[in-house]
Amino acid sequence: MSELNLVLLGPPGSGKGTQGERLQEDLRLPYYATGDILRAAVREGTDLGNEAKEYMGRGDLVPDEVMVGLIAERVASAEAADGFILDGFPRTIAQAEALDAKLSELGRGLTAVLLIKVPDDEVIRRLSGRRICPNGHVFHMDFDPPKEEGVCDICGERLEIRDDDKPEVVRHRLGTYHDKTEPLVAYYEERGVLDRVDGQRAPDEVATRINALLATLRREEEL
Repeated sequence: MSELNLVLLGPPGSGKGTQGERLQEDLRLPYYATGDILRAAVREGTDLGNEAKEYMGRGDLVPDEVMVGLIAERVASAEAADGFILDGFPRTIAQAEALDAKLSELGRGLTAVLLIKVPDDEVIRRLSGRRICPNGHVFHMDFDPPKEEGVCDICGERLEIRDDDKPEVVRHRLGTYHDKTEPLVAYYEERGVLDRVDGQRAPDEVATRINALLATLRREEEL
């Protein structure tokens, strides 16, 4: 395909990050995970990070004007000329409209929006079980526990639960997702770019399904 512009849509903990990284490796396209970008800004104490920190700690969405500026700069960059993978943006109809406007200004459009579906109880189990050390190594109390409880296997630092992974915050994040982000399903379905993927399957199976969808899009473009 001449250009591949993808959005990964789904609740927190649905596996968008895992699939985004796989797509980045397979497609050689820039992968923009807004959560990672914002958390890095918080760690570095940048103006954006300080502005976003309060919202993220509560599980609320970072204001549109912050996110729109952040993403518009990246999709217009030279590294995204052949396409991009967005994870965590757009999260609201207003953000989706802003993205559409920016892409239209660039003479471009979205190729596909991949909705990774996971029920709420599974999201809570996945996220509240995560533990992370100060150096960024991640473990899971159910799926990938450390050898010694509370201690990173790799660097020996103490493992902690992120504020936005605490169960009460995860529930709030899910409520925000259903209220603000889930309307994007209908928004993109009306535009004919939405595809659904079962996120409860194993990561390899999810990746196989996504690759099959993209292969179908390539064949349709060639017809």
